[in-house]
Amino acid sequence: MQVAANKVVAIHYTLTNGEGQVLDSSQGGNPLFYLHGHSNIIPGLEKKLEGRSVGDAFEVAVEPSEGYGERDDNLVQQVQREAFQGVDAIEPGMQFQTQGPGGAMVVTVVDANEETVTIDANHPLAGVALTFKGSVESIRDAREEEVQHGHAHEGDLHDH
Repeated sequence: MQVAANKVVAIHYTLTNGEGQVLDSSQGGNPLFYLHGHSNIIPGLEKKLEGRSVGDAFEVAVEPSEGYGERDDNLVQQVQREAFQGVDAIEPGMQFQTQGPGGAMVVTVVDANEETVTIDANHPLAGVALTFKGSVESIRDAREEEVQHGHAHEGDLHDH
């Protein structure tokens, strides 16, 4: 069986940036399960996994345009500190979930003073070239409800 649309695929991976720094890894834990062809993972990785088989090792370079996108300086803006009611200490690096035009989004605090807070709504990996190195652990046909829901029911390796 090969990785293709409507297959539930499990991969083990280690994600690094351009400097070789490890950003995320499934090693030592459970593999990542996803439904292929449903944009459950970034486009550049999904494309490169197409057609692979169980046991295949991979090393995939993904440019920002096929990953988390390019950085958009328009997504960095100052807001009034009052927008953070109930939060006493606001420091750079803190993250908050907020409602944006496309639904829930995470913003990162870049700077804060008494009156304003500068936030960045770019994904933390926007503009970063990524490398995924790993292996295909399992592939199975997706169940009808998984295809309807648009995602794998994770950790469920068995057909019902």
